[in-house]
Amino acid sequence: MLHAKRLFYFNLYYCKIANADKDLEKEKIHLLKKELSQQGHKELVEICLNMAKLKVENKEMLSYLLFDADNPLEYAQGIKQEIQLQFKELNVHYYYATKSLRKTLRLINKYSRFTKFKQGEIELLLHFSALFSNTIASDTKHLPLLGLQYRSLTKAASLIQKIHEDLRYDYVKEFNLILEKTKSSFKNWDAQKFMVQELD
Repeated sequence: MLHAKRLFYFNLYYCKIANADKDLEKEKIHLLKKELSQQGHKELVEICLNMAKLKVENKEMLSYLLFDADNPLEYAQGIKQEIQLQFKELNVHYYYATKSLRKTLRLINKYSRFTKFKQGEIELLLHFSALFSNTIASDTKHLPLLGLQYRSLTKAASLIQKIHEDLRYDYVKEFNLILEKTKSSFKNWDAQKFMVQELD
């Protein structure tokens, strides 16, 4: 029953994406939802499988809903390992490093879209920022590369301020430590251009 419900929301989620297509713009989301709710279990499974075959991200979303949605934090641990591997294999040249780390941030964005779970996204962003400050050469002058750290930190700060106060303390402490290390480690970190404040 739980899987059937997830299959329903999987179809609804990707119908919203498909709705951007010109052929589907005429269809209203509420009509799609109504039609999906009237489908039987077998028909929903068939629709999901067809959509999963259409695009890799559809299959990844379906896999998350079926196997990992009950524990988004545990799912985040798997993403952390993937991020760590990407940093380990990172090309030292600033151009290729920037290109690779943009893909890493897109992976975190995908987690956010799949789970809509702020705490997990915070952990991934802080993990990214900590690895960045430990991996990237301190004398790098490439602003687009430093800008990735700025993006990660600003997004993490925004999310931390939105979660419950009981969860916030440890994340604030970790964020401030990473920010302090970033500012002190990178010789070309422009405090005026990359304005990130410590959290209270």
